[in-house]
Amino acid sequence: MHAKDILIEGYGRIREEVHAAVGGLGPDELAARPAPEANSIAWLVWHLTRIQDDHVADAFGLEQVWQADDWEKRFGLGLPRGSTGFGHTPAQVAKVRVDSPDLLTGYHDAVHAQTLGALRTLTAKDLERVVDENWDPPVTLGVRLVSVLSDDLQHVGQAAYARGLLPSAAS
Repeated sequence: MHAKDILIEGYGRIREEVHAAVGGLGPDELAARPAPEANSIAWLVWHLTRIQDDHVADAFGLEQVWQADDWEKRFGLGLPRGSTGFGHTPAQVAKVRVDSPDLLTGYHDAVHAQTLGALRTLTAKDLERVVDENWDPPVTLGVRLVSVLSDDLQHVGQAAYARGLLPSAAS
């Protein structure tokens, strides 16, 4: 198995867990927050998808799906154009409301498709390419892809946990 195959498998697991975390939930359940300062399921899934979209597009020189396919308009969140959720206040988290899980999974699936397309082109040498010199040591493509994978898995786990706290989960 090659490194790109492992990455493809890992990103596929994110997609599976995103669908499981939001499937069958209504708008109020998606927006529910376990505590006033906590993140909602909708925000967690939106954020992890925005990070994947932003970071993978940047690393491969692609346009973000968020803008290219008008997902920004479809969501209509009233947040700054390039917002990914990083550093959001509780008030900004509350703005991430959706009418259906289909909006979240649709956007995630579109980002996943772009990510898979990029990953399929990888060679071992590509993973060594520096994509961010703002860190010491500079970040390679391989490190960036694993970082996004890790972050996304953590957030989708949080979304699954928040789903388990919903009153409807007890029935």
